[in-house]
Amino acid sequence: MTAKLADSDVIDFLRDLSNWGRWGEDDRLGTLNLITEDVRVQAAGLVRDGTAVSLAFDIDPENPDVLGRGSVVQRFMQLNEVEAIYGQPARFDAVREYVGLIAHGSLTHLDALAHFSWDGKNYNGFPASAVRSVAGSTQLSIHQIDKGFFTRGVLLDVAATLGVPWLDPGRAITPEEIAATQKREGVTVRPGDALFVRTGNFARIAAEGAHPEGHLAGLSAANLPFLRERDIALLSSDGGQDVFPGESSNLDLAMPIHAVGIVALGLWLIDNAALDELARTCEQKNRWEFLVCVQPWRFVGATSSAVNPVAIF
Repeated sequence: MTAKLADSDVIDFLRDLSNWGRWGEDDRLGTLNLITEDVRVQAAGLVRDGTAVSLAFDIDPENPDVLGRGSVVQRFMQLNEVEAIYGQPARFDAVREYVGLIAHGSLTHLDALAHFSWDGKNYNGFPASAVRSVAGSTQLSIHQIDKGFFTRGVLLDVAATLGVPWLDPGRAITPEEIAATQKREGVTVRPGDALFVRTGNFARIAAEGAHPEGHLAGLSAANLPFLRERDIALLSSDGGQDVFPGESSNLDLAMPIHAVGIVALGLWLIDNAALDELARTCEQKNRWEFLVCVQPWRFVGATSSAVNPVAIF
């Protein structure tokens, strides 16, 4: 098993694993640069029978915050749209609505590179002060991904490797367990991949309810060199990537996968993916690689997008 890292080792990752300047001083895409044309062509070749699996949960105003992380979802309906616009009713009518949400938290969402900062800096040295309360993220907004992306997805079902339906809350996944899962599944994570790590968090929540203090299984900070070495484009899990509570008592290092991943690597993260159906599909097909498509909204200034990633086999 990997020895617990010292706080100074994790802080050093911000320097030692950095992608700042790798794709130019003005780069705003980070690890999505790794999804090259060749990577896309190879990913498209993974489609064999067309089976599609959603990797997102419903956005439900009646149950918006499954993890107790502060997500808010609002929906207000405007009825009788025709009369509202034309001043009189007609035989046809329509409705429209206002939708508001805080995606960061319990929803399935994609983090933009402006979401996290360290010592006042975002990815590639952009100032964290460039995120304004009204103007939004003026440098690293989610709308930078104007074409969306698709690439090879890989599921590493760590819970299955360990022979359990889910990992206990607060359980940190080690690099050795990541390696063992690749070996069991016969896959190798490679540059440009979207890596999905299943802990079974939501299977546990469905069976037992949310942990009273919000504890979740997740990745140990010791996996950060692996993420940089393999040059993955995106990381996701059925939680917030980071184990909670964190491995360090230092508040600065409460979320090192987010802090080092987003700020230093420019790594895009999808939090709270729905991976249980994906895991069943992978087991049935004996395939843990697939085409994955992600189309975030082109919302200028936003640091997140609720997303519905789709895996296609």
